[in-house]
Parts: sequence; C-alpha cells; structure tokens
Amino acid sequence: MAVHGGRFGDAMLAGLRALMPDIHFVPAGSGAAGDADVLVTLADDSPAIDAALTPGVGWVHVLGAGVDGFPLDVVGDRVLTCSRGASAPAIAEFVLACMLAFEKRLPDSWIKGPPDEWNVAQLGGLEGKTLGLVGLGAIGSEVAKRALAFEMEVLAVRRRGGAPPVEGVRVAGDLGELLAAADHLVVAAPATRQTHHLFDGSAFSEMKRGAHFVNVSRGSLVDQDSLIEALDSGRLAMATLDVVDPEPLPAGNVLYRHPKVRLSPHISWSSPQSALRTLRLFEENLSRYRKDEELQGVVDLGVGY
Repeated sequence: MAVHGGRFGDAMLAGLRALMPDIHFVPAGSGAAGDADVLVTLADDSPAIDAALTPGVGWVHVLGAGVDGFPLDVVGDRVLTCSRGASAPAIAEFVLACMLAFEKRLPDSWIKGPPDEWNVAQLGGLEGKTLGLVGLGAIGSEVAKRALAFEMEVLAVRRRGGAPPVEGVRVAGDLGELLAAADHLVVAAPATRQTHHLFDGSAFSEMKRGAHFVNVSRGSLVDQDSLIEALDSGRLAMATLDVVDPEPLPAGNVLYRHPKVRLSPHISWSSPQSALRTLRLFEENLSRYRKDEELQGVVDLGVGY
C-alpha cells in the first residue's frame, strides 16, 4: 500500500507500520509503489496525489476529515474515504473550552496584582444559553452532547433530513432561525461549493446581537471582511477562529491583532487520542476492504464530502 503525506509523510508511514506490521506500506513515488492497490494520504498536495494515483490503486483513504483540498476530479471510479469523526471528541472539547472562556472572561479574569474590587465580577454562563450548530455530523454531534450536559438549548441546521442524531437537539427550520436565536454559533459544516462564504454580510446581520461566533470547520465558509465588520459594529461580541482563509494566515493580517478575535492555528483537533483514532479508522476500513465489506467514511464526490 502506498503512503503519501506531504511534510508528514515519514511520520504517517511510521505510524501505519507500527499499528499494522503485517501490511506492506511503501512511500508513494517509490519504485515499489507501482504495485500498490491502496493509497493512504493527506489532502493538501494535489499534484503529488495525482501522481501517486497509479493504475492499480482502487481505494484512496484520506487521513483527515476534510477533503476540500483533495483533487476529486482525478478519483475516477475509485472509492475515496476519509477519517470522518476521528478528531470530533477533541474538537468538541475545544469548542466547549472556547464558549466557557467567553462566558467566564478568560484569560481576563486572572489577576497578577490587587484588583480594583475583590469578590466582584459580571461573568456569564452556559446554562440556559442557546447553542446554534451549523452542521450536525460527527463534530456537531459531539459538541451537542457536551453542550446539553451544561444545560444549554441546542438548535441545529443540517443538510440531511430526519431526526437529529443526538436526543435533545432541535432542528431549526432554516439558517435564519438559527442565526437569530444563537448566543454561541458554532460552524461545523464541510467546505463545499455550496458552503463557500455561507457566513457573509447578510448572514452576520441576522445574528443575535452580542453573539459569540466559533469556527472549527474551514475558513472558506466565512467572508472574513464581513466578519470584521460584524465585530466592529457590535453585532458580534467575539469571534473564536481555529480556521481561517488562507492558512497559514499572512503576517500583518488584521485577525492577528483584532481585540474581539481569538485566533488559534488550526489545532482544535489535537489530543493524545486523535492520531490513534485516525489510524484506527483506517485499520478498520482496511479490514473491511480485505473482506469486501462496505467502507466507512465514504466521500460523496458529487457534494464534496
């Protein structure tokens, strides 16, 4: 099986070999890769992925949840899967930490000297607040479970119909209803043609005044100029962004220094378990592949995730 992982290639190859020592993994692009029937890769190097798709490859697995950087047009009749859900628990914990930080005014609540007043504060809380979820897949569902434990009201919009996968979540009639109700708005939807700049000036104008905007999805879902306008006007109280467009964000960008932006470098996925979960999902799929069983995390090439 051929492995391509860009700058993470060596680490990916070592991890796969350690977890599955009975499987023959080789670097994509090597002489031995021509006989591979499976390609394991990341989604961030289109030319190299295209070159690695040798004629014998029948299945491609992306070691990540998003495939928006993958050259879908070269997949052909191959099966494409991804590690959907592997990092969902870690991302959900990150989201809850961000919402608590907003409500409890962290890190501003920490002191390094005598304050003007002791035992006095105006802190918020999550109990009774409305969480608006844009996307109710693996990440959105994990966020919802944790938010419900804090006795939040959870309202969501999703592409698929039917009952929500988490009991206690209400499905909004449309995005407008969600925007008007959410105290904390969390974006957990995939990056597709349909979701590009889903959050533009019009969407931000519909949001509840003083809301907290959290994006752990992809930066392309947000028109960042419109976001800054919403923050400057007071429509939004704060934006917590783990993803931006482009990545890495160039030096000097206003998001680095905006007083109402909390920016992290796409790390919400990070936890001791995330890497192992990612590899385990591939291991499970490999077992299914060898038994000619249905694979998990199959990407719909038509919709792009």
